[in-house]
Amino acid sequence: MDSPENDRLAFNPPASPIVEAVMQNARNQQYLGKRLNAAGTRADPDHLGDIVRHGPVLEALRAKPLDRREIEEHLDVSRATSHRLTKWLDEQGFVEKVDSRLQLTGRGEAVTDEVLRFEANVSTVHRMGPLLDTICPHHAEFAIEPLIDSTVTVAEPTVPDRPAERFISLVSESETFRGFNTTHLAPLMISEFYQRVFDGTEAELIYTPHIAEKLCETYPLRVTEAIDRGQLTLRTREKLPYGLAIFDERVGLGGYDDDTGLMQVFVDTDSPMAREWAERVYASIKADSTPLDSQMEQ
Repeated sequence: MDSPENDRLAFNPPASPIVEAVMQNARNQQYLGKRLNAAGTRADPDHLGDIVRHGPVLEALRAKPLDRREIEEHLDVSRATSHRLTKWLDEQGFVEKVDSRLQLTGRGEAVTDEVLRFEANVSTVHRMGPLLDTICPHHAEFAIEPLIDSTVTVAEPTVPDRPAERFISLVSESETFRGFNTTHLAPLMISEFYQRVFDGTEAELIYTPHIAEKLCETYPLRVTEAIDRGQLTLRTREKLPYGLAIFDERVGLGGYDDDTGLMQVFVDTDSPMAREWAERVYASIKADSTPLDSQMEQ
């Protein structure tokens, strides 16, 4: 496994405050435990569990203030359960009663937002498990939050090509395509895919030198012609963290089997936050890459 320094991005173009905050959080999260220990502010695990267990009622009150009967109906719980839930929230200072209704305090709103974010991120991690198991864990720029609403396509024994088919279908629907990858974006024998890349899209690809060389050896004439026409730009970088694809409407991430080199999972989304994140990461990787023409001249 490569060291963190090998995957450090060389250039960080400006990002929106939201994406910058998400990425900074991704970079810092491995150190949060040490920071909490140093500050002496570790939360009691049982208390954290209690907060999560009260997530449904917190979420209901985040939408609007409710009286106890409305809480019972919304959560489908008994009067005794509703009383127990709201009593605990009141003891924590998360709610207050205003005009016979319970509403969240400022503290309660902040806690609710964190509970919902935690739930969304954990759910995303479960769905994206196959991808997270294949990408380099040291790549500091990888963030979960932009991919919460993504489509996850996983290879199965009976349909091992599902991720590659999903990826190829998105390429075929796009007029422009940029990406980098640790291996070939699609198996070299799928000539229809490469014909689309060479002739049907305006493509820019970043590979490791070995993979770029194999592509040129397999399709020497088509690669040369596509580059000469300005249809294709090839760049290389010694190390790449995973596979990233930027289409006209969507962005995607690919995870590959180390032994076979075949795509095991492809995750894609049209989230604006994910696109901004992908554009930023791609620009960073590109800034630290070399045009294939420059290497050939040397």
